[in-house]
Amino acid sequence: MGRNEIGRRGETIAAAYLSRLGYIIVERNFHSRRGEIDLVATDGDELVFVEVRYRSSACRGSALETVDFRKRRKIVSAARFYLVRRGVGPKPCRFDVIALSPGEEGAVRVEHHRNAFDRDGRPFG
Repeated sequence: MGRNEIGRRGETIAAAYLSRLGYIIVERNFHSRRGEIDLVATDGDELVFVEVRYRSSACRGSALETVDFRKRRKIVSAARFYLVRRGVGPKPCRFDVIALSPGEEGAVRVEHHRNAFDRDGRPFG
């Protein structure tokens, strides 16, 4: 399975997971010069920008650790562009990360990090 196919599969798993939690998926793979947003969803009144990361092994760090400061800043920049491009007025927004890794018996383990970082790219917690 190629990298793009793995990415699409991961996004599909993340979208299904979020849908089961009651999120509404608004858009997938929003691209701009500023970066890409894997999933855009609503959770109640909030607009949620979701980064989906998959790691087949923890040898080189966890999926969450791959969302470094530079990547977070790109996501925030792309989100700002998204808000302008889509004409979204004032609305509460947040940034979540879905970290995927191999689970038992071929299953995929899903870790949902709500509000993983702020609009300046600084992690919470």
